Amino acid sequence: MFSNRNGVGVRIRWRIFALLFTLGLIAYAQRTSVTIAAERMMPDLHLTQLQIGWIEQAFVIGYALFQLPGGLLGQRVGARIAFTAFGVVAFAAIMVTPVAPAFLGGTALFVVLVAAQLFLGAAQGGIFPVSSGVFESWFPVRQWSLVQGAQSMGLNLGSAITPPLIAALMVSIGWQRALAWSSVPAILVIALWAWYARDTPCQHLAVSSAELAELDSPAHAAVAAGFSARRLLRVLGHRNTVLLSVSYLLMNYSFYLVANWCFLYLIQQRHFPVLQSGWLSVGPPIAGSLGAGIGGWITGRLCRKLGSVWGFRTVPLVSLPLAAVLLLTVMWTASPYLAVGALTASFGCIELNEASYWAASMAVGRSDAMAIGGVLNTGGNLGGIIGIPVVAWLSGRHAWGAAFAIGGLCAVVAAVIWLGIDADVVVTAEDSGGAPAPVRKPA
Repeated sequence: MFSNRNGVGVRIRWRIFALLFTLGLIAYAQRTSVTIAAERMMPDLHLTQLQIGWIEQAFVIGYALFQLPGGLLGQRVGARIAFTAFGVVAFAAIMVTPVAPAFLGGTALFVVLVAAQLFLGAAQGGIFPVSSGVFESWFPVRQWSLVQGAQSMGLNLGSAITPPLIAALMVSIGWQRALAWSSVPAILVIALWAWYARDTPCQHLAVSSAELAELDSPAHAAVAAGFSARRLLRVLGHRNTVLLSVSYLLMNYSFYLVANWCFLYLIQQRHFPVLQSGWLSVGPPIAGSLGAGIGGWITGRLCRKLGSVWGFRTVPLVSLPLAAVLLLTVMWTASPYLAVGALTASFGCIELNEASYWAASMAVGRSDAMAIGGVLNTGGNLGGIIGIPVVAWLSGRHAWGAAFAIGGLCAVVAAVIWLGIDADVVVTAEDSGGAPAPVRKPA
């Protein structure tokens, strides 16, 4: 029923992208929903703000620990099976939070909520590393930055729709039903992915010969299935891997600061009511969504004009220091609405960089893009592991200004590190141990 080998027809890679876009949107809606429900969970379940911080921390720990294993699993079993497994486990984990209070209380409930977020994080850990491998196989090099930026748009759209959706549902039907009913669409998308998706273009009978010819290297239609210990050590120890991961770690402190704590900041520090905070919290992820898409487009054009090295560096070197200035504005301004505007603009500047990080990891990883992406996002989420308890501790003592000042410093250092990243050097080049890769010019 899929056969279309000789005709041109529709580009199947964009249907695959649409599914990945939706899966990413759902993943971010799932991870954001608990942070919004926390405002009602704390009084209902007798949880402190520090305990909410640990529940959120559990997600980030699971998410960070399973980045590399998730990427390696994707290289071993393929993206179709991996994404199906990720989605089913994530759905089960998110449903535990609204259901568990009916059976448990006190310490036992807190432990179960922590465990549920740990499993949710672990299930989602491989999503974006495996997505990089899918993009590497399905898309020509000239579109890598574009699709990475566009996928990040989906993540931020998930974050954008979640605060008003969960806040409105909490007011009308309670936080437990809000979490449960908002998770149902995930099952439908997971089933569609399992039915329609394939690991590589060559495996999908609807992919035309013309579409296969558009790939830069049709013979290289699959990611590397094998991954030896020697190869893994080369990935972990390579200069590009280390610098990308450390820079992404620092950037993600600022990311988690705004993404996870904006809602409570607006309530506690700027004294907006719950529903208004829910709507105002839409601003940063919408700006982030636009920033990610624009950043992907700009990065792709810069790479074609300046080459990979400066093409990937330029956006971080400009936008991250600007994000730092905006975070300091949030700290200094007395106007609550100016603070909302600065938060929104800063998150847009932060997300401008997603395509630079992820497309650069594909450029230096090539056939090992899933593994390199796993290492990159492990570093990125260490920013959350470090940052979430720091922000929880500071915010619990009404020291929001210090939290934002740390975010500004992290953004500046993250930008400076880009001066040492050379995207022309492939981390696992078998023939030269990391020599510059052959240039594949965009069409």
